[in-house]
Amino acid sequence: MTDPFHASGRASPAPRRLAPRRSGAHRLVRCLLAGLALALAATTAIAASPEEVVLDRDWQFRQLPASPQARAHPETAAWRAATVPGTVHTDLLAHGLIPDPYVGASEAGLQWIGLADWEYRTGFDVPADALGAARSDLVFEGLDTFAEVYLNGERILDADNFFRTWRVPVQGKLQDGGNELRVVLRSPINRMLPHVQAMPHKIAGNYPSPYGDEPRDAMTANFVRKPGYHYGWDWGPRYVTAGVWRPVKLQSWNEVRIDDLHIRQEKVTAERAELSVQVDLDAARASDYELRLWQSAPDGRRRQVARQRVDVTAGMNTVTVPLSIDEPQRWFPVGYGAQPLYRFDVEVREGPKTVAGASERTGLRSVELRRERDDEGESFAFVVNGTPVFAKGANFIPFDMFQPRVTDAQLRHVLQSAVDANMNMIRGWGGGYYESDTFYDIADELGLMVWQDFMFGGGMQPAYDDAFRANVVAEARDQVRRLRDHPSIVLWCGNNEEEIAWKYWGGGDYGQALKARAPAFAQKVWDGYVQLFGRDLRKVVAEEGGGIGYWPSSPSNDLAEVANTPAAGDMHYWEVWGNPAHPPIKYLDITPRFMSEYGLQAWPVQRTVDYFAKRSEQGIDTPVIEAHQKFLAGKGNERLMHYVRMEFGEPEDFGDFIYLSQVTQAEAIELAALHHRASRPYTMGTLYWQLNDVWPGASWSGIDWFGRWKALQFHARRFFAPVAVAALRKDGETRVHLVSDRTRESQGELRVRVIGMDGDVLRDERRIVILPPLSSIEAARYTDGGLLGDASPTATAAAFDLKVEGEPPSRRVVWFSAARDIDWGNPDLRATLTRDGDDYLLELRSARIARAVWIDFGDLDAKLTDNALTLLPGETVRVRLQSKASLDELRTALSMRSLADAVPPPSR
Repeated sequence: MTDPFHASGRASPAPRRLAPRRSGAHRLVRCLLAGLALALAATTAIAASPEEVVLDRDWQFRQLPASPQARAHPETAAWRAATVPGTVHTDLLAHGLIPDPYVGASEAGLQWIGLADWEYRTGFDVPADALGAARSDLVFEGLDTFAEVYLNGERILDADNFFRTWRVPVQGKLQDGGNELRVVLRSPINRMLPHVQAMPHKIAGNYPSPYGDEPRDAMTANFVRKPGYHYGWDWGPRYVTAGVWRPVKLQSWNEVRIDDLHIRQEKVTAERAELSVQVDLDAARASDYELRLWQSAPDGRRRQVARQRVDVTAGMNTVTVPLSIDEPQRWFPVGYGAQPLYRFDVEVREGPKTVAGASERTGLRSVELRRERDDEGESFAFVVNGTPVFAKGANFIPFDMFQPRVTDAQLRHVLQSAVDANMNMIRGWGGGYYESDTFYDIADELGLMVWQDFMFGGGMQPAYDDAFRANVVAEARDQVRRLRDHPSIVLWCGNNEEEIAWKYWGGGDYGQALKARAPAFAQKVWDGYVQLFGRDLRKVVAEEGGGIGYWPSSPSNDLAEVANTPAAGDMHYWEVWGNPAHPPIKYLDITPRFMSEYGLQAWPVQRTVDYFAKRSEQGIDTPVIEAHQKFLAGKGNERLMHYVRMEFGEPEDFGDFIYLSQVTQAEAIELAALHHRASRPYTMGTLYWQLNDVWPGASWSGIDWFGRWKALQFHARRFFAPVAVAALRKDGETRVHLVSDRTRESQGELRVRVIGMDGDVLRDERRIVILPPLSSIEAARYTDGGLLGDASPTATAAAFDLKVEGEPPSRRVVWFSAARDIDWGNPDLRATLTRDGDDYLLELRSARIARAVWIDFGDLDAKLTDNALTLLPGETVRVRLQSKASLDELRTALSMRSLADAVPPPSR
C-alpha cells in the first residue's frame, strides 16, 4: 500500500444528504398517495440538487497575529496557501514549516500548534442564479472546533462542535463578486482551560499531556466536542489540530431542497419488506409539487413505485410514503449470505420542471440485539434476519491523526483486510470521529457489521450542563440521520468505558473518590451521565435510528449496578496486558457473553519501523523508539518485554524484539478468540483491540499504518475461519472444540498427531466428525500424559487438524512447554518461488517443526495469502503472493525466519 501520509489523493467526504434536519423544524404534510404499484415508467434522470458551489479553492491560512504563539513562531503569521478540507498540521507541513509529525521524535516540539489561534480565508464569486435565489445557505460539514465564521466582514456563525454540520442562511448577505469567507479557529485548550481551572471539583479526564501544554490536573479534552484522540492516547501522539476538515458549500434554491431521504425498515422477512420512505423537504415557499419515487433492485432494474401530489408550506416538511417489496433480496453479514443493495431515487417536480432530487442506497435486513434471561444471567447476541450471528472482528480507530488526508483506498484496504481475515463485525471506538459515508458504503458492500460508538472515548463529560447536553443531542441527530440507512450499522453505543471508569477506576476524579470528597457534586455528575447516556441518546436513536438498537456504554449491562461482568452485557478484559499483567493463559478463565475489547501489543514490521527511525536510533529504550511507544502508564516496551520473556526469553537485538512481539501478540489473541468461539452460545462475540493504526508505532493493531499485516492479522484469518478447530491447553489438559459458523450441518475429519521436533510421529489418529450448524461442540479431552506418554514435553508437540469439504483446513498446534525451554534446532527451511499466472507461488518445506515462520521481502511490496506459519516436518506449504516486482527481484529479497532464529537453545 502507498504511504498514506504522502499519498497524492485525499478522501473528500461526500455526504449523500446536504445536511441533517434541525430538530423541531419539521411538520407532517397531508398527502394523497397515488398508485404505489405503478407499471414500469419511463425513467427520467434525477436532477441535481439545487444550485451548489463547493468552496474548496484559493484558501489561505495563517496564525492569527494576536495568537499567544505568534511571537514565538512569526513565520506562521503570513498568509499561505491552504488545503480545504484539511488541517493546520498538514498545511504547515506542506510549507515546510514543521517536520514530519510521524518521523523521529518531533511530537514534543509541535505542541505549540494546539495553543495557537488560526485563521482561514477564501474569496469566491456567486453565480447569477444563486445571487438572486430565494434561499441560500452556507453549509459547513466539519469545523475543528471553536470557529468564528465571517462572511464579507459580518460574523455569521459561532461553532463549537467538531462533529456537527452547520447550516447558515446567507440570502441577502452575498455580493455579486469578491465575497470573502473567513474562519477563525480558537485554541480548544486555551478556550476551556480557565473554565476547568475554576471548577472547585474536577471531573476525570483521560490522558494528561506529558509536554506541559496543559496542566496535568486540569485536562480539557472531555469538555470539548472534538476527537479525544487528538489529545493523545496510548497508541497515538498528541496533536491538538484545527482546521476546516470537511467541505464548505454554498447551496441556493428557489423552490425546494431535499434535506433528507430515509428508507425506514418497519419489518423485513423473507416474504416481504415493509418500508416507509421519508422525504424531508425544505421549501423556499408554499407550493404544490409532485413527488416521484423510483426503486432500483440489486440487479439494476428500475421502476417507479410511487407518484403523489404534496402541498408544502415554507420551511421544513416531511412526506412519508409506505412501500412494500415482496420476496426481498435481503442483506446478510459476510459469511451468512449475500449483500444485495437497493437504490431509491426521489424526484420533486413543479409542472414539467424537476426542481430537486436525491437518492439513497440501502440493504434490507432485520437486526436485533437479543438479550434473554437464563440461569446464568442474560444473553447478548446479534440476530440478523432471524439468524444468531457470532460476531468476529476487531475495534477500529481513526486511520490517521489528520482525517482529511485519509484516502478511499486506505479505507477499502483495511476493511477488505478485515473480511479477508474472516471478520464479520468491527466496532467504531468512541474516541475518534464518525467515519465518512465512503467508509460505511464499503462496509455495506463487504457485509461487515458495524458497532458504532458515539464519540465519547473516556473520562467523564459535563453532562450535567444543559447546554453541553443539547449540543451533544444535536450532534447525535446529525450523525444518526446521516448514517442510518447503512445496513452495516447494527448498534449505536453511547460511549467507551465511561460507566466502568466511574464505577471502578481508582483515579481521584472518578466515582468513589469524588463521592467521598464532594458527594453532592458527584451525584450531579452521575445524574448528568444517566440523563445523557441513559435517556437522551437512547431517545435520539429510537426517534431517528430506523429501528437499530442502543447500548449506553461499552462495557455495560444497560446501566445495571454491576457492569463488565461475564454474566450479562459486554465485557472489556485488560488484566492480560494491563494490570496485573496476567499471562495470556488467563484468557481461558474469562468466559463473557460478548467480549468487545481485549488485546496485547506488538511492534509493526521492520520496514515500518525504518520509516520513522534510523537503524542507529532503534533500541528498546532509545528516544525515537520510546516516542513511538505510547503506553506510558505501563512503560510499554517494558510491559511488552515482560510478555516476550515470559514465553520466549531474552531477544538478542531490537529486530528480534520486533519479531517476537508479533509472535507474542498473535498467539495470545488466538488463544482468547478461540476460547470465545468455543464457548458459543454462551459467548456470542469476540472483538479484539485493535484493527488498524493511526500512525506508525507500537500498538495493539493487526494492521499497521501503512496497511501492512502483522502476524496477528494472518493468525486471525485462521482462528476466525468459519469452520475451525480450537484445541486449548490449560493445567495439563487439552480440550478440543470444533466450531462452525455455517448455517448447515458439516461433516469432516479430525486428525490428531503427536510429533517430535525432528518429525518422529508418536501418535496419529483420525475420525469422522459432524459439525451442527451455528455451533461449538467438544470433540475430545486429553491429559498431557494421555497425549505424550513417555515423550519429553520440551521436544514434542500435538497437532490437531480439521478438514471439512469446501472449507480451508484448520490446524491448531499445542505446545507442552514454554518456547524458551524447547530446543528448536535448525529447521532447514527451504523455499521455491515460481511464477504462477499473474501471481507467484511460494512452496515451503521444513526438516523440523518450525514455529512462527515469517516470510519477508524487505522493501518490496508483496501481498501474501498466508504468513506467520507453523510448519510440520516434511510437509509442503504453498503460499500465493502478488507483487509488481520481478521474479528475480523477489527471489533476491526473500528471507525467512522462525523461532529457531530468535530463541537460543535452552541451557541444560
